[in-house]
Amino acid sequence: MPSRSAIILYALSLSACGTLPEGKGWGEEATLLPGWKRVQTSAVNAAKDPWTWGPLLGAAALQIDDFDRRTADWAREHTPVFGSQRSAEQWSDDLRSASSFAHYATILATPSGDEPGEWVLNKIKGTLVGAAAVSATGQITNYMKQEFDRERPNGLTDESFPSGHTSSSAVHTRLASRNLQSIQVSDGTRTALDVGLHALTIGTSWARIEAGWHYPADTLFSMALGNFMACFINDAFMGTSETHPSVALQAVDGGAVLGVQLRFQ
Repeated sequence: MPSRSAIILYALSLSACGTLPEGKGWGEEATLLPGWKRVQTSAVNAAKDPWTWGPLLGAAALQIDDFDRRTADWAREHTPVFGSQRSAEQWSDDLRSASSFAHYATILATPSGDEPGEWVLNKIKGTLVGAAAVSATGQITNYMKQEFDRERPNGLTDESFPSGHTSSSAVHTRLASRNLQSIQVSDGTRTALDVGLHALTIGTSWARIEAGWHYPADTLFSMALGNFMACFINDAFMGTSETHPSVALQAVDGGAVLGVQLRFQ
């Protein structure tokens, strides 16, 4: 009997052909040169996203009355969700892996063109944008771990801030959510899938807390970081900065009018 994952992948692959409503394939307009205006707009929109500023506010609020440390100690002692620190650690690994799987499954499902060569090229271009977001998130996370040198709640190392598991899950799930916008499903299905994606990141975050590897503020900041990087890089680099000239010749009384239109993104 085939596994559930194999069935899902097969179903997604059947829906991956075709194009977006405007006639283009997912990934077709990915570019290395999005233009300063698009980069600026994408950065501002990513910062305004509730899944960016919301966790940051939560992380800041936890610093009041040492609530961050007290919550971490309580979660590590009682493990109310996962039952034990070992179980929580295993769940954090599994949920992070599920986040990555969800991201790449949505890439497979996006409509990237009807012709095989076009389909493959567009998939590669779009996938590279997502890979850049994942890589950048990981590099920033590792750099901050070294710079902040915060001791973990369990006292084993000084790499508590930020959480690599959580930032990885967050960037993958938000990229998956972005990809869902290009896949034709009902609004109810899309909402349910988005809820599931957010649950993966929240579950990863809490599992790391119960396992004793992070304080709540560590994981909340990491949620914000992964979400920001996914939104910013996806929105900036999945478009195009090139001009698209169109020329139109229209007959009028006494002659003709030549029109040239340039579109900037």
